[in-house]
Amino acid sequence: MSNLRLRDLSGIPDYRPGKAALPSPMGASTHKLSSNENPYPPLPSVVEALHSAAQLMNRYPETAASELTAELRSRFAVDAANLVLGSGSVEIVSQLIRATAGEGDEVVFAWRSFEAYPMLTLAAGAVPVPVPLTADHRHDLDAMLAAITERTRLVLVCNPNNPTGTTVGQAELDRFLSRVPEDVTVVIDEAYVQFNRRADSPQGIDYFRRHSNVAVAHTFSKAYGLAGLRVGYAIAPAPLATAMRKVALPFGVTSLAQAAAVASLRAEDELAVRVDYLVRERTRVAEALRKQGWKLPESEANFLWFPLGPDTTAAAAEFEARGLMVRPFAGEGFRVTVAETEANDRIIEAAAAVLKGARITQP
Repeated sequence: MSNLRLRDLSGIPDYRPGKAALPSPMGASTHKLSSNENPYPPLPSVVEALHSAAQLMNRYPETAASELTAELRSRFAVDAANLVLGSGSVEIVSQLIRATAGEGDEVVFAWRSFEAYPMLTLAAGAVPVPVPLTADHRHDLDAMLAAITERTRLVLVCNPNNPTGTTVGQAELDRFLSRVPEDVTVVIDEAYVQFNRRADSPQGIDYFRRHSNVAVAHTFSKAYGLAGLRVGYAIAPAPLATAMRKVALPFGVTSLAQAAAVASLRAEDELAVRVDYLVRERTRVAEALRKQGWKLPESEANFLWFPLGPDTTAAAAEFEARGLMVRPFAGEGFRVTVAETEANDRIIEAAAAVLKGARITQP
């Protein structure tokens, strides 16, 4: 028996990654639709950049990531002092939490939202304050505002929201930010921003420029298809960015990730074609599901949310039996990634089968 003295981490739930594409009991081909990954392989120009960078794998990556930082500076017209890199947006959010909140401090976020928010908050020793979504699965910004106390240090706004795909509009975010205390940091987490086609959707960078307490989190994992390389970044006020670097993982963004991110930014026109296809497929699948009778929230991400409540586990099992690995949240609903055409056609077929054969109650 070990006598090691460890922190009591029993209150921190384990992060559950999306289920891999396991063999289907029905013998059908399988699709991993549980992690919101881009279904396309890397562009040739990105592969070429990775090949070149691989020749220097014996060296530590450049901490300053000067080439990637220069690309981002040019893209967003911000100073290098405002840019912080991390191993995916999840590490960026972790940096933001640890830079602002400590023992007894509070972090406010909508719930359900990104599963890592409460885990990262607890790991930092802070107190998570989840605020229920509205009946239509959107952020309740008035309730989030009411949840802010003297102990609140950080507020997370996931837009589009994971896992519901719902969005916050410009007018409501304007009103919200006008009432948040200036010493409370507000993070606009835009992991899925490239898929957002809502006409009145706020752009996080605009709010960073207008508010001294707003930071923006972005990732290369989703639209850019670099989930396996782990690179994300924040655009943050300089004092916050400095604090984030103090808690960042040293050499957290590998040289391969930096090279791929730079190449992806330079090939954005090609990548936009893929994103546009996924948006069209999202619309096609959502329309087909609604014709079947499903009542789904309007998604502006690369996934759809099935709010099935107590029927979630049974319905997710039906999808998985048909070779579609989805992301269930027991008692609430499941999320399914919009992917290649074949997989999307199978989503429509599986959803019809669930409605026909399963005893479920539509919310």
